[in-house]
Amino acid sequence: MLNYIKAGLIAAFLTTGTLIIPNTVPIPDEGMFPLSELSKAGLKKAGLKISEKEIYNPGQIGLVDALVQVSGCSGSFVSPKGLIITNHHCAFSAVQLASTPEHNYLENGFVANSHEQEIEAKGLNIRITDSYEDVSQKVLEGTNNITDPAQRIDAINNKRKELAKEAEAQDPTIKAEVSEMFIGKSYVLFRYKTIEDVRLVYIPRQNIGEFGGETDNWVWPRHTGDFSFLRAYVAPDGSSAKYSKDNVPYKPKKHLKVNPKGVNENDFVFILGYPGRTFRHRPAQYIEYQERYLLPYTSELYDFQNQQMLEAGKDDKATELALATRIKRNANVMKNYRGKLKGLRNIDLVNTKIKEDEELSKFIQADAELKAQYGTLMQDIDNHYNRVFENAEKELWYNNIYSGIRALQLASLTNSFKEALNQEMSTKRKTDLFNANIDSFKKQLAGLYESYNLAVDKNIASTMFFQAYQLKDGNSLPFVAAHKFKNEQEAANYISNAISNSKLSDQKAFENTVLKDANTFLNYTDELMAFQEELEKEMTPFAQEQKSREGNLSKLMADYIAVKEKFQSKSFIPDANSTLRLTFGNIKGYSPADATYMEPFTTVKGLIEKGNSGLPEFSYPESIKTNWLDKNFGNYFKKDLNDVPVNILYNMDTTGGNSGSPIMNAYGELIGVNFDRAYDATINDFAWNESYSRSIGVDIRYVLWIADKIDNAQFIINEMGVK
Repeated sequence: MLNYIKAGLIAAFLTTGTLIIPNTVPIPDEGMFPLSELSKAGLKKAGLKISEKEIYNPGQIGLVDALVQVSGCSGSFVSPKGLIITNHHCAFSAVQLASTPEHNYLENGFVANSHEQEIEAKGLNIRITDSYEDVSQKVLEGTNNITDPAQRIDAINNKRKELAKEAEAQDPTIKAEVSEMFIGKSYVLFRYKTIEDVRLVYIPRQNIGEFGGETDNWVWPRHTGDFSFLRAYVAPDGSSAKYSKDNVPYKPKKHLKVNPKGVNENDFVFILGYPGRTFRHRPAQYIEYQERYLLPYTSELYDFQNQQMLEAGKDDKATELALATRIKRNANVMKNYRGKLKGLRNIDLVNTKIKEDEELSKFIQADAELKAQYGTLMQDIDNHYNRVFENAEKELWYNNIYSGIRALQLASLTNSFKEALNQEMSTKRKTDLFNANIDSFKKQLAGLYESYNLAVDKNIASTMFFQAYQLKDGNSLPFVAAHKFKNEQEAANYISNAISNSKLSDQKAFENTVLKDANTFLNYTDELMAFQEELEKEMTPFAQEQKSREGNLSKLMADYIAVKEKFQSKSFIPDANSTLRLTFGNIKGYSPADATYMEPFTTVKGLIEKGNSGLPEFSYPESIKTNWLDKNFGNYFKKDLNDVPVNILYNMDTTGGNSGSPIMNAYGELIGVNFDRAYDATINDFAWNESYSRSIGVDIRYVLWIADKIDNAQFIINEMGVK
């Protein structure tokens, strides 16, 4: 797929002098194959040794039944007792919530030697794909007569919700979701089993699970033990239930067999998982928007936010822990986006797309039937994006204001609760509703306060309002004009003072004074809460305009894909959308720069060499060096490396959401866990190329060696049946 891009990318790499290594194994086409498309993937030809039906066979048990979605990541069952392996960074937020300065599981790790010692993984939940069906016709029926774009997208989304609700009514044990496969064109109803009680079982210490820190993030060679073990629990009758000491380990239909012998270079491998979002079937203007606006703006904003949070936690361990998840998520996105920017510029994808779209336009105009149906399509797409570009800066500011400023989230939640109470006419009714819902409201507030820091919030808010004043013309913000700020600093001071003076800035003070009774709560207001209401009113018409644009784009992209399939005489694999997919390839190195070749395995020796740099992110437990020097490798030794392999590199097609995905060999056995991509492969979301698209996983031999020789977690090895 996208062979026109592949040709251009290879030419670009040759132009820069990058060495292309001859292939000794088949090169897979790009593709994150939905389960329904496995027969088109060519798995047997590529090297699969088991039947495709052993992976997925409707109505029968297959490898897909061992797959789980762990919040925004993937994972897999590795024992009949609900044991799950995923990434360290996927469990990070739950480990952070379980940690205190006295019991710092983030830093020191955690090993539960019995079920009773396992800790609740707050915030994590499990989804298991139960079944799916194409519902495109049902979703789109009647939309051809809707001319208003906003109404069209509403009709589509309402139908999606209706179909999901019907499926849940038919089977109350599942959660249903209708996912868009091709924008505006095809939709699939997925039925999921959910598990609400998830527990931490084995978390390696931070200098294993995060070895290399942000220095090594998105970088190869890598030496990170990015793995964690969780356990799924259900009620005694097998139904999904919230955390309870009475719950029992879940018994999955299928669990993966672990192969401690691992893999070798060029071996066939495949991944099952839940990749997040890719955008490969979009026109040139979409890529231009990413390169000009979204990627640089977001990466710079997150960089600034992290500077503020790191400074706040520098001398306060409790603050450091409270902000750890926000910092990690920001840093991950920031580096990813900067990698995408580098990749887009290196391969000049915008111009490649422009040329392809020009050829597509000529194809349409040369065919009378296509011209009658799609004659204005390319101009309509151009007009759409011209409107997007006109106020892209305003859109990005609006899209980030709440996520960046916790105080505004607190104000929004508080105003919403007040509004709900004020809809009641009688004082008694307001009081009754307040008393009935106050505990739930406090719990929601507590979730926001967990990662709230007053100094951080004021600094981020001040900077964003400083920038707001500078937005002009189509990007100008109404509240700036309404408040008649004289300059940028006055705008910055306004929000800083509003946050400082609000009782919301102090959780205890707010709960003890404002929330003491209904009357006090309903009579309380401040500048921050008033501004949040003002901002919401301002954003509402803009949000309506965005919905209209979304509806318009939905129709345009449906037509774009339809005509593109005719142009290239082929059907496409749909972009990733957090639904279960398969990708395959080989264990394979690559050449990211002239005269440079990267081997596909790293070793414990390489980890120790990085540690010799003295940099804090390359510290590691002394027991690793001791066991390595003693050659205490156990059964996890790779003879040709003369060492224990740590991380592996492969040419499979992955993206965000594939974190924690099991890497399987030709026999469907677990040989590693996917966790990252090489820096040059961050552009995978927009285009895939065998020359540079490489993903990174932790070798199962390193997982087992760390569990066995370093953390004394032999029960994990025994439970997985490894001999």
